[in-house]
Amino acid sequence: MANVTSSKELIYWSTSEIKNQILELVKGRNVEPLKTKVEFYKNELAPYFTELSRRNPFSKVADQVAIVTGVWIPIWSTIPFQDILPGRIHEQSYQIFHTDGYYANIARYAPGHKSGFWQKIASKLPAYDLMLLQKYSIIDEKWDIKNVGIFQALKNREIPLTIDCADEWFTTTVKFKFKKTSPNIDLQPELLLKDMDRNTVKKFEKVYLATSFLEHIYIDNDFRLVKSQREATQRPSYTIAIRRR
Repeated sequence: MANVTSSKELIYWSTSEIKNQILELVKGRNVEPLKTKVEFYKNELAPYFTELSRRNPFSKVADQVAIVTGVWIPIWSTIPFQDILPGRIHEQSYQIFHTDGYYANIARYAPGHKSGFWQKIASKLPAYDLMLLQKYSIIDEKWDIKNVGIFQALKNREIPLTIDCADEWFTTTVKFKFKKTSPNIDLQPELLLKDMDRNTVKKFEKVYLATSFLEHIYIDNDFRLVKSQREATQRPSYTIAIRRR
């Protein structure tokens, strides 16, 4: 199937054809530099996103909550936060929504895991699991997102971060840190993250203290196109996510 850049042509495609073409176009491209991905969105993906937005089967935000519950894999994204740390393992990156109003972005980082030169040395080092925990609700027909914490864990890199492990970490963290506290969560002005240089921690603090914006350009039971923005002056980021059951 040839690349299409004209939205006029896309109106004749089925929704399945457009989704499949998007998946084909982004295959293997999530490891590219952020600047390259931003240009790729502008030059290649934008017409497909625009056409799918016209066909969004759940355009009412209130209807999206039940659909979004569960585990999603972000297969391509221009969110800068995801790559603040080096070595993210894309196959072990998850976005999990629970029905209690919490959701989490969880990823494993293992620097050197793809480098032939460093792989032998890196294999002896621990992996670094990171979770950005957020709370969601619907206010005035919009997603209202609040950051509630960033959590970390050092793990044996030879034992994969599975969906079940990620979900258990998410569930346990919410249960013991937030379920017994006031629903009005005040963010601490400074993150207490270990084994990170101060410059990296400051980058995380900027994300952590920001008010996030989220919009589903398109969502169905197995496929999501998400537009997000950390603050009004920031350029929008785009994420393609697929369901994992």
